[in-house]
Amino acid sequence: MKYRNRIARIAATLGTAALLAGCSTEGELVVDQGVGVNAVRSRCPAVGIPDYTGDITTFRDPQAMTAASLDVTAAMTNLRVTCDDSGARIYSEVAFDVYARRSDTAQARQVTLPYFVTVVRGGTAVLTKRVGEVTIDFAAGQDRAQASARAGAFVDGAAATLPEDVRDRITRRRKAGDEDAALDPLADPEVKAAVARATFEMLVGFQLTPQQLAYNATR
Repeated sequence: MKYRNRIARIAATLGTAALLAGCSTEGELVVDQGVGVNAVRSRCPAVGIPDYTGDITTFRDPQAMTAASLDVTAAMTNLRVTCDDSGARIYSEVAFDVYARRSDTAQARQVTLPYFVTVVRGGTAVLTKRVGEVTIDFAAGQDRAQASARAGAFVDGAAATLPEDVRDRITRRRKAGDEDAALDPLADPEVKAAVARATFEMLVGFQLTPQQLAYNATR
């Protein structure tokens, strides 16, 4: 699964911390006493659902992925994120809801669906992955039901912190006439690489079979 440029829905990341104090907004030029960039960054990982993993469809006959064979469909939604970055290890947790629908409503039924939570560094490197389950209870005669679940992960606080020299290069105020006054510090390859190394994402989605993933990608 490709993790770069593939997050479909990003939840709001909590606990943002200013690298440079001030009243200007993120990315705004600071012109008093020179020119600089007011950079705001959190050590907490961004949280989201990768493309094609926020929905799951099951069929009565797994070999016949047709409308006539449709069994249960479910969607993951309403991500709610909390993050504690006060210690050496950052803990992020996401709560989410699962809304499901079934085709056969004759009897009460319990459906258990697998989901994953994974931590990705720099957009491509998968550091950890765990699989959990969410159980949905359908009452007799009911075609819709919902359930909630939680997933959490740890991130190393030191790894998620930009080195002091890189932070200084990003936020240093530049005077008009300076050789690098018009240059974006975030375009510097060394700075970009350092920011990527310190950037983490916690991704959650349904644990799909290859067939289910292909179905989501092509429907």
